[in-house]
Amino acid sequence: MDRLIAMQVFVEVARRGSFTAASHELDLSRAMVSRYIAELESWLGARLLQRSTRSVTLTDAGASCLARCQQMLALAEQTREEIDLRDGQLRGQLRITTSMSFGMAQLAPAIADFMTQHPHIHIDLQLGDRAANLIEERIDLAIRITNNPEPGLVARRLGECHSVIVATPAYLAQHGTPQQPAELSRHACLSYSQFGRSEWQLRRGDSETTVRMASRLSANEAVVLLQACRHGAGLALQPCYLVQPLLDSGELIAVLPEWHPVSMGIHALYPSHRQLPLAMRVLLDFLQQRFATAAPWAQAATLFPVS
Repeated sequence: MDRLIAMQVFVEVARRGSFTAASHELDLSRAMVSRYIAELESWLGARLLQRSTRSVTLTDAGASCLARCQQMLALAEQTREEIDLRDGQLRGQLRITTSMSFGMAQLAPAIADFMTQHPHIHIDLQLGDRAANLIEERIDLAIRITNNPEPGLVARRLGECHSVIVATPAYLAQHGTPQQPAELSRHACLSYSQFGRSEWQLRRGDSETTVRMASRLSANEAVVLLQACRHGAGLALQPCYLVQPLLDSGELIAVLPEWHPVSMGIHALYPSHRQLPLAMRVLLDFLQQRFATAAPWAQAATLFPVS
């Protein structure tokens, strides 16, 4: 019996709670999955899983064994990667998730540059607004923009996300340009359905104000609100990483540029810092360098011009 493969099968069955789901994920027959589990239990001298017609659950011995198997598989992967570096080429496979807007505007170009430097790296990039469960969905790394990273995950700050209120020149010509935050409530404001739907928090120096508005259009993705804004639907609070080129070209105009929405951190989140794969460590260093110091939109002094 290949005990490492048996451990991998056991971990997958435990994660999925199903022999059938594990067999699909591992591209093994269900009979082969059952055989690996039976042989692993025989070798350890303990029952690891409780089977029923509806579910598969861990026994006490199985719960203890699961953590050990995960550690051994991670160590084996790390050893393999380090051996692969004998020719100076980094190897590995990573699954990454982030929001649609950040993925399209910033992460995809960054990943492309990283893969150019490391041609033997394989990356599966998953884009979506939903906060994925990293363990259950076998995701190595999540890039999320938040000031409250998810508890239970390791968080590494990669940079700062600044935002700005924007509108088209045509909209402002028709409806007027707000001169004070209180005037925003009289405009059509586009909002995020996930957070800040009815209010925007703005700061200028030591002053802070909260603007409440009745939004006629809300969405769960910045790209959707940006497209609506570009078509004259109203004012939108947008991340600078997405709108900086449109501000530079004049297609959009910064509204109340001296008032800054609360900035948020760009975080890399991952399940554990123990036995972190070499490919992941190198990628994290690369992204931190890129987003903390090399991205113009991440530097407060180089944001949209004040008119």
